Amino acid sequence: MDFILSGVAACGACVFTNPLEVVKTRMQLQGELKSRGSYQVYYRNVFHAFYTIGKVDGIAGLQKGLVPGLVYQFVMNGVRLGSYAMMEASGYIHTNGRVSTTKSTVAGAVAGVVGAVMGSPIYLVKTHLQSQSTSSIAVGHQYKHRGMIHALVAIRKEHGILGLWRGSSAAVPRVSVGSAAQLSTFSASKEFVSDLQVFARDSWLEALSAGMVSSVVVVLAMTPFDVVSTRLYNQPVDHIGKGLLYRGFVDCFSLTLKKEGLIGLYKGLGASYFRLGPHTILSLLFWDELRKLYYHHS
Repeated sequence: MDFILSGVAACGACVFTNPLEVVKTRMQLQGELKSRGSYQVYYRNVFHAFYTIGKVDGIAGLQKGLVPGLVYQFVMNGVRLGSYAMMEASGYIHTNGRVSTTKSTVAGAVAGVVGAVMGSPIYLVKTHLQSQSTSSIAVGHQYKHRGMIHALVAIRKEHGILGLWRGSSAAVPRVSVGSAAQLSTFSASKEFVSDLQVFARDSWLEALSAGMVSSVVVVLAMTPFDVVSTRLYNQPVDHIGKGLLYRGFVDCFSLTLKKEGLIGLYKGLGASYFRLGPHTILSLLFWDELRKLYYHHS
């Protein structure tokens, strides 16, 4: 049941934050491997990107990749939060009744890796669909998928079953870093807020405050991994499925750093916060509340 509750909570958050995911993906691909000032800037900032995509691709353009987004959230976060909840319930993350930072970080990272590997094919398709746009504002490599199923079938047909896990070398560090940062800071912040006794015991405001603290830490830790991940998933590949721009995670990281500087690794930081911030806060809040409802009534 923990897995289902976790998946539903993440899907609830995804509906609200998917347009920001589209904006973030486009901003991370803009000016790929080009030095500042040497490429056309279609998206100046989060708000300008929102306006541009809405104007050129229409309102539906802002919800691109929503179906794989929901499937990914259900699978990845269902597995990730569900396994973390099980470790928490078994008392693994506590030492002498208090949250242990080391144990909760390890538990969060392990839960993240399992979720990332299982959700990787869907994330691949989601990235392709979200970067697809009208040629006048297109950034990054443009795939011509008609939808999620069409994309999965096409990739499998061309590159075999393993082709669907292309880019997962970036997904594992991305999600394990993000997951470790998110879940350990969420557990610790929630305990801290509870100790302060500002809100009534078990109030949803405790989870909300902890989610806000957690979201800032997550975005700062995760954005460079997120940029690398988006680029590896979206890069063009040859007939055997080998990347034409990057050999893998380390290559993409160092090339981006060399050509675009540290700023390149933090591309789309604003969009990342607007996407990950509310998503972290909403999914952790929904997750906490759904678990309370379920266990209260069962």
